[in-house]
Amino acid sequence: METRTHDARGAHVGLSLSGLDEEQRDALSVALGLPPGHVADGTVVARAHLLVLRHEAAGHPLLLTADDPSAIRRQTRAALEVLAHEPPGSRAGPDAGSRSPSADVPGLLVRPGDEEAADRLLHHAFPAMPLHQRRHVLARAGRTPLALLRLPDAPPAVRFPPVEALPEVVPLTEGVEALFGMRVGRLPAATRAALLLAALEGEGDMHVLRGAGGDAARAALEAAETAQLVEVDDEAHRVLFRHPLVRSAVVGSSTRAERRRAHRVLAGLVGDPDRRAWHRAEACATPDEPTAALLEKTAHRTVRRGDATAAVTALVRAADLSPHPADQSRRLAEAAYLGASVTGELENASDLLRRARTVATGGRGSLHAAAATALVLLEGDGTVETAYRLVVDAIEEGSHGYDATDSELIDALSTLLAICGWAGRAEYWPPLLRAIDRLVPEPPEELRLLREAVPDPARGPQGTRGRLAALVRNRAAGEPGSLVRVDTAAVFLDLLADGRAGAWQLVESGRAGHAVAGGLAGFVHLCLDDFVTGRWEEGRRLADEGLALARAHGYAFTGWYFLFHLALLAAARGDEAGWTSWADELTHVTTLRRAHGAARFAHHARALGALGQGDFEAAYHHLCEVSPAGALAPNAPNAAWVALDLVEAALRTNRRAQAEAHVRAMAEARSGGASPRFAMLTLAARALVAPDAEALLLFRAAVDSPGARDWPFDHARVRLLYGERLRRLRMVTESRHHLGAATETFRRLGAAPWAARSATELRAAGRPRSGPAADSAAADGAAPAGLTSQEMKVAFLAAEGLTNKQIGERLFLSSRTISTHLYRIFPKLGISSRAALRDALSHLGATADDMDRTG
Repeated sequence: METRTHDARGAHVGLSLSGLDEEQRDALSVALGLPPGHVADGTVVARAHLLVLRHEAAGHPLLLTADDPSAIRRQTRAALEVLAHEPPGSRAGPDAGSRSPSADVPGLLVRPGDEEAADRLLHHAFPAMPLHQRRHVLARAGRTPLALLRLPDAPPAVRFPPVEALPEVVPLTEGVEALFGMRVGRLPAATRAALLLAALEGEGDMHVLRGAGGDAARAALEAAETAQLVEVDDEAHRVLFRHPLVRSAVVGSSTRAERRRAHRVLAGLVGDPDRRAWHRAEACATPDEPTAALLEKTAHRTVRRGDATAAVTALVRAADLSPHPADQSRRLAEAAYLGASVTGELENASDLLRRARTVATGGRGSLHAAAATALVLLEGDGTVETAYRLVVDAIEEGSHGYDATDSELIDALSTLLAICGWAGRAEYWPPLLRAIDRLVPEPPEELRLLREAVPDPARGPQGTRGRLAALVRNRAAGEPGSLVRVDTAAVFLDLLADGRAGAWQLVESGRAGHAVAGGLAGFVHLCLDDFVTGRWEEGRRLADEGLALARAHGYAFTGWYFLFHLALLAAARGDEAGWTSWADELTHVTTLRRAHGAARFAHHARALGALGQGDFEAAYHHLCEVSPAGALAPNAPNAAWVALDLVEAALRTNRRAQAEAHVRAMAEARSGGASPRFAMLTLAARALVAPDAEALLLFRAAVDSPGARDWPFDHARVRLLYGERLRRLRMVTESRHHLGAATETFRRLGAAPWAARSATELRAAGRPRSGPAADSAAADGAAPAGLTSQEMKVAFLAAEGLTNKQIGERLFLSSRTISTHLYRIFPKLGISSRAALRDALSHLGATADDMDRTG
């Protein structure tokens, strides 16, 4: 007969029982549960243990561990004492996990691991357990391995319930419960009652226990101290359970009626209103509206402190205690909204919405139900039209009276604003704006700033940026929804630099599993800020992490933000395969849900990539999808971001009238007043279409504008344009200064195509291309003479005698685009006609291999 255990490396080890006589073999088999039965003589088991262990130790070292030696039975303790006195050289020995079973047995104190190690252990044992639930178990189990590994062996749906159903203590397996429960059960009734109060009180406050039972409560704990279940510090007035599972055993061995009585006593003693509300809730056996109302207030205070997960738990318990179906439905809907918009529990949010609809009695659902349903639909396969209509109808038909203090209404309006932006349809905005304007006595400042900054940042009212800057600087850490609203407005007006701490707070909460949806918003805000402020490597890492987090929690639609950032980075760095792949996926995700406003961000990335390649025709068409030339599109937040790009692309494709019209539109919209970055880009756009003398003044003002260097990529691009204009005016010394600075910035950022373009201009201005800049360009596979990959293809095909039309057909470009490419190629090669192309390319050492490599 053989049973199984593990060696020190975790490998299976067989314990052979064949060397035992019949009495010993039967006794040990029953003790091991093979088969179940009754052991008549414990000493037989002890002798059998010794024989088996000595046999096993002859082949390899054997270590015996005991998590709680004080619970070891007398016969087992006797066997261990014999083992402890084995002669030197023996390969078997005991290890007591907390203290020695007797003075004669050596022990090794094994303390709980750190939080990271405990989390790895729990995840290894229960890989299906969600992160936020692992956090709950870790907090309750004190990171003790026995507590972490001995959770009940129940199906995943039972073992890992939604967050609101998590127990207040760690559940125990039958074996562990019997181990600790037996020790608790031997205590006097008064001691068990005092322990139950201490376990449910949770803080170890002796003042509370004395308030419940006076000096008798302290006396009652002496028996528990003697049994080494608790430690009482009379000076600090604290009581501490010696093992987390003792607390679980105390609660587990009590009856439901005993627990309710204990909670009722504690509700009258604790001072904190939130803890008092929870004790009242746990003391209720039937629905109770006053208690439900108190718990709802607790949820609102909790979410303002930033713990949306705990708020969901409180709201669901409040719903359970609600005697009226309307109140129950409303509270469930609010919990669902927090689950979808903050905590990241989409599946749980869907379940809560179903429960809310089941108990609702006629009429339309709550605003929270509409907003939560809209968000859940969009993360599935729903469309923005459906989401929009759900929320608009709920707002317009609600009985809220447009009360500005109604948090449910503000949440619904904030959700609707996001939906309008994703939809990209002008007719969606007026109902939202009218609803905000109707708020009485006036819209909350956060919502008003969101309305002014996000839909149309270029046309925001005067003073918006100053008010928002003050709010960002002076806010305190708090409710995730508030942080998201303020940071969203800050991103569109380039103000997140002063509020990155709030965004990082959201990110860390998302990483910890507490507020995943809020965390995703934090990732998005930091990524957008990282791009314009030149933190490209950090932005890439955050985008990768944010995208993985979104996918892991089912936020299939929200992931488009990270796809945009990754596409934009790839475009700026000249990675055509990268930006094409990311932009294509972004387009698929957004158009599937008819989120055309979000889909336009893919055109932004594709346009930047085309500009870097010198394909100004393609760039122009992509940019016109974001905002038509000559009209800064209203309600398109990124229209101001690409305004300078569109002006440059229009000029380089011989569309001067469109370029000038777009500059006029920028001026009429006062886009320069939105932020210092927009001001710099507006000045540069004006310079591009201005006469030379005025252009130089405008470029100088743009380069030296306040805070211009805070936006390194945009600033370098302005200096590149300035340097190009100076070189064409033969002001080569000043031209070299700006082109050199632009080249270094592009190289530092890793913007290879832009570094190549500025280096080519620098060489044309008389500075030889050498040193690190040349090495970097060579390493990046730059084409000879600074030609882009597209220009190299055009040059070779033209050198072979193909017409512009034939080249265009070969490369799927228009004849006008080919003409534009040749216009740029000739000065780079120092020639003035197609006839000189072959010799120029040959002189540079360029071959057809260069065309293949750059293609």
